[in-house]
Amino acid sequence: MPSRRKFLVLLPTAGASLAASSVLGAHVATSNRTAPSLELKQGWSFQLDPSSSHDPAPFLLGSSGWQPICVPHTWQTLGRSPDYIGVAWYRTEIFAPIGWRTQFVRVEFEAVSHTATVYLNGKQIGEHKGKPYTSFICDVSGALQYGKLNVLLVRVDNAYSETMLPRAKSYDWANDGGIIRPVNILLTPPVFIERIEIDAAPDITKKTAAVNIRAIVRNTMNSPQHLRIAASIRQDGTSAPPKLVDTVSRTVAPASTVIIALPEVEIASPALWHFDAPQLYTAAAQLRGVVHEHTVEDRFGIRRFETKGTEFFLNGERVFLIGVERMAGSHPVLGMAETTEWIESNHADMKELNCVFTRVHWPQDRRVLDYCDRNGILMQEEVPAWGADTFAGISDELQHELESNGAEQMREMIVRDRNHPCIVSWGLCNEVDGKNPRSREFAHVIAKEARKLDPSRLLTYASNSLAENPGADMAGDFDFISTNEYYGSWAPGGKKEIREHLQRIVEAFPDKPIVVSEYGWCECQPSIPPGDSKRVEIINVHTQVFREFPQVAGAIYFDYNDYRTLVGDKGLGAMKQRVHGVVDLFSRRKPSFDALRYQSSPIETLSLQSAEAGIDIHLSTRNRLPAYTLNNYRIQWVVYGYDDLPMQGGIVDLPAMEPGSAQIIRTSFQIINPVRFVAEVLRPTGFPVAKAEMLFAKMQH
Repeated sequence: MPSRRKFLVLLPTAGASLAASSVLGAHVATSNRTAPSLELKQGWSFQLDPSSSHDPAPFLLGSSGWQPICVPHTWQTLGRSPDYIGVAWYRTEIFAPIGWRTQFVRVEFEAVSHTATVYLNGKQIGEHKGKPYTSFICDVSGALQYGKLNVLLVRVDNAYSETMLPRAKSYDWANDGGIIRPVNILLTPPVFIERIEIDAAPDITKKTAAVNIRAIVRNTMNSPQHLRIAASIRQDGTSAPPKLVDTVSRTVAPASTVIIALPEVEIASPALWHFDAPQLYTAAAQLRGVVHEHTVEDRFGIRRFETKGTEFFLNGERVFLIGVERMAGSHPVLGMAETTEWIESNHADMKELNCVFTRVHWPQDRRVLDYCDRNGILMQEEVPAWGADTFAGISDELQHELESNGAEQMREMIVRDRNHPCIVSWGLCNEVDGKNPRSREFAHVIAKEARKLDPSRLLTYASNSLAENPGADMAGDFDFISTNEYYGSWAPGGKKEIREHLQRIVEAFPDKPIVVSEYGWCECQPSIPPGDSKRVEIINVHTQVFREFPQVAGAIYFDYNDYRTLVGDKGLGAMKQRVHGVVDLFSRRKPSFDALRYQSSPIETLSLQSAEAGIDIHLSTRNRLPAYTLNNYRIQWVVYGYDDLPMQGGIVDLPAMEPGSAQIIRTSFQIINPVRFVAEVLRPTGFPVAKAEMLFAKMQH
């Protein structure tokens, strides 16, 4: 399916409240898209710079030392320079047609890890410092030479830094340097809509939704502009006429940016976004009354995700959620410069694992969020503050720098990603020692920023310091408790210790939901023998214990894949890794994949029994973790006969099944000498949930 947006932009100008202090001559990028755009993928050259030069002059000419590459790109992958940390340069040429004189031209970098200094024709036009996974935009109109080739030069530095997040070597993933996500030329009129913000709040009782759209409009001209903003909302995939929004008139001062709130729109009987029904809408805002009209579109979903006491509710229904975390950048050849095909194949795997709830340790590629929007995965996206060393023994000055960097990353992440319905919570940090006053101070600073920019979403901190005296941990300061639990792996213990751990958390925080934000098995210690059987045991045993506690509203297995990491204890170079996943670096499945798929399925039992005319399919649903109503699910059955080939089959619509319910589906067929019978439960989105097979010579599941 196509990407969700037509264009992406947001450029706060001087004096605009959204500007980030470490962005010099650049602007925070956002989720929205306006046409036209041009992806700068081909025609790049690249070279490492061990001298760490800051002088662009020697790199302006395409002379010796340059390697031809495509962007996205990282040098730290197989066949390149996986052990090099430091400075590198990227160069490309852009031909600017004369017709661009009437346009306002910018270059958008979706992510450069971790610091980028951008030059056009030798002139510095922007810097994005110490924020490796958020996007930014540079204005280039003033430096372009029209009708000529222009040299775009980017200095990239991924040296470990004490003053940014992730700090120094405190974290556990790959430090891939480079232009790791796409680069785009953005062409707009000189007065344009940078982005739109969309809040869509359903009233479950009234079966209505209130949609509020704000247009962020930028005037780059030296005169005030009198304009009108019109907007419309349409449901994707339907022929229903769009819902029109009343037009607003405004005067925008010269060289300024304003936020224009449009009148609220009520939608009757809205199609609610759900992981099993990822219904999307498109909002379009149009700028009128200026020389060149301009339109921005963005997709959004209407859904409500909230806590009530110790419970999660999605669109008014209590849900127990389960899923798996994916560590991006782990393919040895691609690294952090992932292709769309790789991103989508990994997430299709996650859907097959029955993942409906995930978290990530850093801001994600927008293609990841697009996939989750379209296919139904709830996500927690996080600021990359990771590890207890982040705030250990630091000065007041360094504390302030890390708070500033973290707030900027939170701001840029929210500004870009706030319209994605898949995102239900913002993660503040991970395993930073929740009892350290420095960590707590940091978390509250960026929580304040998140509340200001997006009060609709939940906040949490993933803690690994809840084993003793959990009430003193900052995990309790936010909307739900997130606990990373590794009994039997990083910590000794089994069922007894897991139960005691969860019981302590319940007693400390009796009125909040608990999410087991990580659990799993890492072959990271010398005493641990290789093999996947222990991972299967952890998946089965731990998940079963979680189900004993109704306060455990969610669980996320860590993790989907073995992952490339700077602290890897297995492999060398581009394959330095931790063996932690249910698939390997190339996504080859291990036996634990099937164990996780079963434990994450809302179907507890699926069995086949011989009947007089065919096969009876017996199924029952779980009443806890995961548990939610199965609406519009189907069973597809196939009988295999001659030469074990499919000979007859059918699809049966299941009635709505609430947690803890059961159904019997009867089938009949006329195949002579059948060999086997296969039944598969499918989600409304087509992804498999559970599968059973019976041989006619003998019964087998």
